[in-house]
Amino acid sequence: MIGSLRGTVLERTATGEAIVEVGGVGYRVLVAMRGLAAIVPGEPAFLFTHLHVREDALVLYGFPTRDERDTFEALIGANGVGPKLALAISWQESGWSQRQVSVANAIGAMQVIPSSGVWASELVGRKLNLLNAQDNVTAGMVILRSLTRTARSEQEAIASYYQGLISVQNSGMFPDTAQYVKSVLALKSRM
Repeated sequence: MIGSLRGTVLERTATGEAIVEVGGVGYRVLVAMRGLAAIVPGEPAFLFTHLHVREDALVLYGFPTRDERDTFEALIGANGVGPKLALAISWQESGWSQRQVSVANAIGAMQVIPSSGVWASELVGRKLNLLNAQDNVTAGMVILRSLTRTARSEQEAIASYYQGLISVQNSGMFPDTAQYVKSVLALKSRM
């Protein structure tokens, strides 16, 4: 396991990748967008990391805080929803930041609004605290699992997470929703 990296940033891309050189070895790291701003080429950097092992790749993820790494690790254990989809939606929603709160009062890594959190609590049979990373991920996954079961396609489920299922089914995807779906699917393909 690689728990953290401390080294010099050689480069970063707008898509969230950075190369951090540690002891003469350049580590390619996928960094949440919020953390990417702090990664400056030629400057020292410290990242908490998670090495994700897949059949076809080893992917090193980097986070500016331990909290963000812990949230990410909760997401990859998502049940009932593929971890790639869970990771992609959370990245798009919050950059895996549990401290994120939107102007619509959506909370945490999964950007769950309080009324949806109440509904998710009823589905799991206990009160979920959306300020707690594990509970926030649980709420988001319960909602997403419900949407994937009731929507006609994965694209409609993703759109519904952003816009609402009834709205998507009655009005179609709004332009910003279509862009959201496109971004989530692109992220999912990289996870």
